[in-house]
Amino acid sequence: MNVVFFLIPKNEVVYLKYSATMRQALERMEFHRYSAIPLIDDGGRYMGTLTEGDLLWKLKNTPGLTFENTQNIHLTEIEQHIQNHPVSIDAHIEDLLSRAIEQNFIPVVDDQKIFIGIVRRREILEYYAKQLFEIRSKVESRSPD
Repeated sequence: MNVVFFLIPKNEVVYLKYSATMRQALERMEFHRYSAIPLIDDGGRYMGTLTEGDLLWKLKNTPGLTFENTQNIHLTEIEQHIQNHPVSIDAHIEDLLSRAIEQNFIPVVDDQKIFIGIVRRREILEYYAKQLFEIRSKVESRSPD
């Protein structure tokens, strides 16, 4: 099944511009209670995923950095420690299972690498749970009591 059936479109996804500041990231992630958020450039291309861990590493490795001066740190200055590689809109849900083990969401891009949305781990798990339920129902209906 194509990922388009599971896609949460960009206009419903919380993301940040790659040109945003660390403070904007902290505030947005806190407000939405997210541990990771997609980053896009001014052209709409997916640039990676920023995680709480990335922000903590930056804080730890930047002497004198406080919440107040995080407005001076741009996201381009923060190393991304986990690479969440996007999939094409042409991908199939079966291609996402191994990624869902490591990632809360999988970014989806079009043919020009423009970010168009995400597929959450939740939808992937629900899809496979439904598949298992259907298989179990078929097996149980065939077996004699």
